[in-house]
Amino acid sequence: MKFPSKHIALPILVVLALLVSPKVHAQHGIYDTIKVYAYVTPQGDTIPMSYLPGVEVRARMTKQWKNYWADWTRLRNAVYVTYPYAISASRVMNEINAKLVGVTDRKERKKIIRSREKDLKKEFADKITNLSVYQGKVLMKLIYRQTGNNCYEIIDEYKGSFTAAFYQTIALLFGSNLKQNYDAAGKDMDMEKIVKDVEKMYGYKG
Repeated sequence: MKFPSKHIALPILVVLALLVSPKVHAQHGIYDTIKVYAYVTPQGDTIPMSYLPGVEVRARMTKQWKNYWADWTRLRNAVYVTYPYAISASRVMNEINAKLVGVTDRKERKKIIRSREKDLKKEFADKITNLSVYQGKVLMKLIYRQTGNNCYEIIDEYKGSFTAAFYQTIALLFGSNLKQNYDAAGKDMDMEKIVKDVEKMYGYKG
């Protein structure tokens, strides 16, 4: 028998391999077909589509990311603890501020403030004294978020500039600051995200 030249035999061998290989694979229990789905594009064209299996990628967390998530977890816990206090306290403060609008007489203003000051002390004195310094800082930021005023301004308005300066000195000694503001789109972005999650989870409305 005369065999074809190698140039002719090579394509023939390839065709034979393609014809034979599905049967061989099927005999060994290996799938010999690939399921292809149809996908219709927004333009009305039909193209083939397949699903690839998921791939799990694992890697060691760097020290930088470990520190980030440790700080984030600490912040989240502090927000969960203090946000309900900020909501309740700011509600009372906003009520006081609404009553003070247009009141210029000092005695009348003090009377309005003192009428709710006892409520604030009764509800929050014990709870706030149990907070850590860090939780206290978070609470002050959240109060600013809810009222638009920092704690120094609130104390100055309710108790006078001397009392505000006194408590500011104490706060600075403990590494805090009553004049903290709240920057939801900047340095306090992580806190804002956590607050939004708390609002959704517990139905709070700031």
